[in-house]
Amino acid sequence: MITTTLFGNIALALGLSIPLALLGGIALGVFVLAKVFASKKSGKDQKSAENIVANALGKAQSITKEAQLKAQEEVIKLRKEFDKEKHEYEVDLKNRRSELSRSEQRIVQKEESLDKKEEAYDKKLEGLETQKNQLRARETELEDKTKEISEAHGKMVAALEQVAGYTKAKAKEELVKAIEAEAKIDAAKLVREIEANAKEDGDKKAKEIVSLAIQRCAVDHSSEVTVSVVPLPSDEMKGRIIGREGRNIRALEAATGIDLIVDDTPESIVLSGFDPVRREVARLSLEKLISDGRIHPTRIEEVVEKIRKDLDNQIKISGEEAMFEAGVFGLNNEIIKLLGRLRYRTSYGQNVLKHSLEVSHLAGLMAAELGADVAVAKRGGLLHDLGKAVDHEMDGTHVSIGVELAKKYKENPAVIHCIAAHHNDVEPTTIEAVLVQCADAISGAKPGARRESLDAYIKRLEKLETIANGFDGVDKAFAIHAGREVRIIVKPEVVDEATTVF
Repeated sequence: MITTTLFGNIALALGLSIPLALLGGIALGVFVLAKVFASKKSGKDQKSAENIVANALGKAQSITKEAQLKAQEEVIKLRKEFDKEKHEYEVDLKNRRSELSRSEQRIVQKEESLDKKEEAYDKKLEGLETQKNQLRARETELEDKTKEISEAHGKMVAALEQVAGYTKAKAKEELVKAIEAEAKIDAAKLVREIEANAKEDGDKKAKEIVSLAIQRCAVDHSSEVTVSVVPLPSDEMKGRIIGREGRNIRALEAATGIDLIVDDTPESIVLSGFDPVRREVARLSLEKLISDGRIHPTRIEEVVEKIRKDLDNQIKISGEEAMFEAGVFGLNNEIIKLLGRLRYRTSYGQNVLKHSLEVSHLAGLMAAELGADVAVAKRGGLLHDLGKAVDHEMDGTHVSIGVELAKKYKENPAVIHCIAAHHNDVEPTTIEAVLVQCADAISGAKPGARRESLDAYIKRLEKLETIANGFDGVDKAFAIHAGREVRIIVKPEVVDEATTVF
């Protein structure tokens, strides 16, 4: 170890690098150790030891040369890197110095610019201060003039009030009243003119649409009166219908729920009952029994039951036919049956099913002309009197009953609204509901469509006149055109032309 260190120091002294010095020291140490070890061996191993030493020396020399070459290459590489870094540093330093020089120039220029701006601002401030002083002087002058004008205006108003004999408040009140009265008259004229123009145009357009719809509607609509009178072949048949001790007539009344009136009317029997379907069952059963000739309680029950089943089937068929004729599909089966029952229901002598079909056609045609929902209008028109099918069985008006039935069978809310609004029980909010109203009125008002008793007609007109007379300023009222128009005579001291508009 001492020998290795010694030779390493020698290598350093010769100018070799630290790695080379260490390698050289190691090689020499190996050589010396080999020498010492060889001297201690016997004569037999002397030659082998010399060979080992020779090999070690050769390897040490080659290692030393390689180390020297690597060291030289490393020194060259380090020198190149150092030169490169030195050049880059000098270039960067030069660039930084140039940038600093430019920054100094810009700063100097900005300082000069700021100095100039500061001088300009100082001059502007001086000018503003001068203007401010001038404005203050003008403001003071204006205040003085305003005060003078106010005093002069007060003197002038006082002089005018003294001359006119009116205070300012009173004159203002009179002026407002005059303007208000004049504006009211002008507004009344304008409203009257607008209403006249709108009515003229609206009436013309409405007449065109209604006339077109009526022309295109081809529903058979003659006036009908359902009189439940059964003709008899002879008066002797009355006795057979009554039966021994009245058994036959009681059986027939019990089976149908209809009262049979046998009076002095020749060759006829009157059927009385609120239910039109039951009345129809009784009529058909009685006609069947008369034609068959076998009249007894058992036979009566059999015939009534058979007629009832046949009529139920016919009612459904009538409802389906009405649905297809109106072009309305997807109705609930129960609603179809209720429609069929309307075939045997009349209103003022008008067949309700035919009336409903006509309302459906008219509402659909008018909806098509106005661009509304045709399907909703037709469906609402067909179902608007649905409640009349069972209004003798349920409490309430036919409108409320129809709405309840439509809701029960999940009808379209728009259709339900048409049913609810067709007699203004609720305010119509859709154009389809208004069209159903119009179609209902057209169908009911056609000549010969309905019949009304004279007493009911007179009472209706008197009620209209009573309502009109209830308004303030109305002197007399006259209902004309079957109650479709009411003309009034007003009290001139209470109502003038302007207030009649409002």
